[in-house]
Amino acid sequence: MDVQVVATPDGELLWASGALPGPVHDTRTVRSARPAERIETAGLLGLADKGLCRPGPGVVFCPFKGPGKPTWQKNVGFAHATLRGHGERAIAQLKNWHRRARISRTDPSQTRS
Repeated sequence: MDVQVVATPDGELLWASGALPGPVHDTRTVRSARPAERIETAGLLGLADKGLCRPGPGVVFCPFKGPGKPTWQKNVGFAHATLRGHGERAIAQLKNWHRRARISRTDPSQTRS
């Protein structure tokens, strides 16, 4: 199952795509969910990992790719990772919710409040 999310810098989940069944590559999910269009409509800017960069609205920024980058590109990549790391909290919360939901379906005594 693959889900794409849009989250605030402090980790609050703003939007999650519908889950595609089975093993699906992130690129396919991005093509069907079009999160960049949602980000642009909301008037926001987004940060994505290198694998999800593709042509489209100039609202989603990705780190520079490839080895041998000059220092300024390394610094931009470090700042990008630092900012994006805060938003990753929403993904962690979503995964935790999914894990708890799966456990509660199998054994309700395993859930915690």
